[in-house]
Amino acid sequence: MDSQALWKRYQDWLYYHDGLGLYLDISRIRFNDDFLAALAPKFEKAFEDMVALEAGAIANPDEGRMVGHYWLRNPDIAPNEAIRNSIIGDVQAVETFAAKIHAGEIRPPVAPKFKHVLSVGIGGSALGPQFVAEALSPDVPPMTIHFIDNTDPAGMRRTMTRMLDQLPATLILNTSKSGGTPETRNGMLEVKAAYEKLGLNFVDHAVAITMEGSKMDVEVAKAEGWLAEFYMYDWIGGRTSVMSDVGLLPAALQGIDIRAMLDGAKVMDEATRVPEVKRNPAALLALAWYHAGNGKGEKDMVVLPYKDSLLLFSRYLQQLIMESLGKAKDLDGNLVHQGIAVYGNKGSTDQHAYVQQLRDGVPNFFATFIEVLDDLPNQDDIEVEPDVTSGDYLNGFLYGTRSALYENGRDSVTITIPDVNPRTVGALIALYERAVSFYASLVNINAYHQPGVEAGKKAAAGILAVQRQVLGVLRTAQEPLDVETLAAKAGAGDQVETVYKIARHLAANDRGIVLEGDRSQPATLRVFLQR
Repeated sequence: MDSQALWKRYQDWLYYHDGLGLYLDISRIRFNDDFLAALAPKFEKAFEDMVALEAGAIANPDEGRMVGHYWLRNPDIAPNEAIRNSIIGDVQAVETFAAKIHAGEIRPPVAPKFKHVLSVGIGGSALGPQFVAEALSPDVPPMTIHFIDNTDPAGMRRTMTRMLDQLPATLILNTSKSGGTPETRNGMLEVKAAYEKLGLNFVDHAVAITMEGSKMDVEVAKAEGWLAEFYMYDWIGGRTSVMSDVGLLPAALQGIDIRAMLDGAKVMDEATRVPEVKRNPAALLALAWYHAGNGKGEKDMVVLPYKDSLLLFSRYLQQLIMESLGKAKDLDGNLVHQGIAVYGNKGSTDQHAYVQQLRDGVPNFFATFIEVLDDLPNQDDIEVEPDVTSGDYLNGFLYGTRSALYENGRDSVTITIPDVNPRTVGALIALYERAVSFYASLVNINAYHQPGVEAGKKAAAGILAVQRQVLGVLRTAQEPLDVETLAAKAGAGDQVETVYKIARHLAANDRGIVLEGDRSQPATLRVFLQR
């Protein structure tokens, strides 16, 4: 297609939202009008599904749940007064708590103010707040934020060692919807141990973000008398929780304007309710994804934000998109193996990383460029060459890469925002949440459950159960046991490899287990408990 034809196609398919200053360009996705016409019945159903979802229909049939993250930024559309009032009250409670923390009205016992935040969570309880913090936290925030988002003891210890002098003035946010998430529980216990070593009382620093009535709520936070509690809802999933207390509380503590973030999302929600594909940005995104991957996720989505502050956007989208769309079966029970793989980093860093493969290697992807128009808000950018700034280079790299990819048969989407601020970030989050919902409807899957994640949790619990059995056998064994005998005595004769790896891990961590023999021949190893 020549430049004039591309210019016309750009104008034909450009979406612009005047209130947000947001552009969406899908002109470099090579579909035609016939393709859109063929999808018209699917989109008609997708628009109907969205109306039902926002009205409170059971959109997650596997778990019998409503899906209401849209209500968080517009309580007026919530299905009943109780939910509406609860949402309004939550935002006010977050703002009030943050204001009291900043003013020193709520303070730690041995410091004049809380100056730092340590957020303990995993998955949606971490990724959303991390993305928002990286994108929006002021250069000099009222509180600095740190994250523990894994059950890696070395990683947790490293974070707390680096914060050692800050812990007396640190507020701990412990976030788990169920209240029983093992990774979050482990992080909480590790942090609690660190406070005890310093002679500090953990409960004077601890805040729970969980569901009312959960194990964390009833058996831990209330029972121990934690500093405060904030609640999550049954109808909010982790990957769509960033506009709930999960994301709003850490954002407010950092001095981020949460009302502006909610407003940006609300405005985008309104734009994505328009029941016409060409006038609905989320529908246009879903159309692009469907065409690029042939409705089967046959191509990966490479996300390239050309702004350092949006570095974590691709990580955030990985969970939102892959956990929502990566499903084995459709709503009718057919085996479909749907999904879209997402990865990315940032531009122009990736000019020097994997753009070489994107341009000349396996054409198994489509790109998403995120452009930010204002290079350096409220400041003067210097010229690095006559009439050229660093921001001009960034812009040149973005459109040069886009052009180089397209001319070699690689398609792309470009989203342009005026600046990275709470309102535009809220709009971006809402845009992708809705696009996921539309795409899920197009391919007839449940975007709101995660059976694969639950399967992994159950498998992990099974391995830990075997570990307890193995330790029980070794504590009573009168002699060293080979791995196969140990597995049989532990009632895990069909899991010999698992038993071997459990024993190897325990031995490596000085847990009193000894492996004797040739490590290159696992079956010959003898295992015993050091006494």
